[in-house]
Amino acid sequence: MPLLIASDHAGVDLKRHLCSYLDGKGIAYEDLGPATADSVDYPDYAHPLAGRVNARPTEVSGILICGSGNGVCMTANKYAQVRAALVWTAELAALARQHNDANILCLPARFISQEVAVAAVEAFLNTAFEGGRHANRVAKIAAGC
Repeated sequence: MPLLIASDHAGVDLKRHLCSYLDGKGIAYEDLGPATADSVDYPDYAHPLAGRVNARPTEVSGILICGSGNGVCMTANKYAQVRAALVWTAELAALARQHNDANILCLPARFISQEVAVAAVEAFLNTAFEGGRHANRVAKIAAGC
């Protein structure tokens, strides 16, 4: 599954660390920026990533990072086929995939360590949606959009 990653200026260092981790594991990804820690507006990076996931929600996943994780998560969830989850532990990342079929992982760079971020990414990438009783609930998320 193609993986996209983006951040704002507050998340650049954590994004770099995660890209190094992904490189080391041989996991292909596309870095949508930014390349520096110069101040940027998080929607300018969250919208392109979320738009691409929205177009192919079962084929593309993403990782978004900002200072609190809230801004990128709110922006991404404006798209009907996106299920972005703000997580700060590996357990929450796994549950977001298992129960909510999350297709974008949002991380709060200012509030978690690099180790916790890596563990959350591992859980997100290695956990499948359980379906079953959760499928009906997930189907109701985009209702009315």
